[in-house]
Amino acid sequence: MVWNLQIGNMFAPLTLVFFVCLTATTNADHHHHPCHSPNMTGQMSVMSLKGEIKTHGTFTYDSTGKKLRFRSNESHPTNSSLGLDLLMFFNKGVFYEIDSKNQSCEKKSLQSIDHPLDIPDDAKFCTTVTTGSASIEGDGLKVNMWTGSMHNVKGTFSMFVTMGCFPVATLYTTDSTAFLFSTMEVENEIKEPDLLIIPSYCEHQPLEETPEGTVNSFFNEFV
Repeated sequence: MVWNLQIGNMFAPLTLVFFVCLTATTNADHHHHPCHSPNMTGQMSVMSLKGEIKTHGTFTYDSTGKKLRFRSNESHPTNSSLGLDLLMFFNKGVFYEIDSKNQSCEKKSLQSIDHPLDIPDDAKFCTTVTTGSASIEGDGLKVNMWTGSMHNVKGTFSMFVTMGCFPVATLYTTDSTAFLFSTMEVENEIKEPDLLIIPSYCEHQPLEETPEGTVNSFFNEFV
């Protein structure tokens, strides 16, 4: 798949810039403040550090209401892919794992509201880089890089966004794993608002208890 190759080629340079930022002590411009993404519809892929495509699918994001719907695309299955349909309410601290075929769902609490479509308020600006070629018109994309620590999860993130604050890629790294979340074909509108509404068969679903030591988050759905 073309997007598989493109994501794989992105991993090495993004990781290199990430470690450059970790070792830098005075390069950060303290006048930068995190921007916030607009409403979006697009595609997202998730790849492990080993090069395994965990999933590829479509997303709808409401930046004002802090709502996210992600649905795996079953037309791109792989041996390691996950079938997911997630409806996240970050402001309310809950999310739903949806099974539309069987019209069932599970309602769970969120212990971490980190996700790859918006820069956390406490993120630190690292640098501005150009992916591709900066000298050839039309062959480069200028992005800002933001870094920080994940919330309620022992790990770090490195997020790359365009000058207009559209997320391009986010690298999450923990002691045991690393995942690259990449977006593509992004449009700044919510095409299907109904996707952000709780399905009728989920409305009265009770909240499940979270086992001790478990941290529910968008990131951990892919681990």
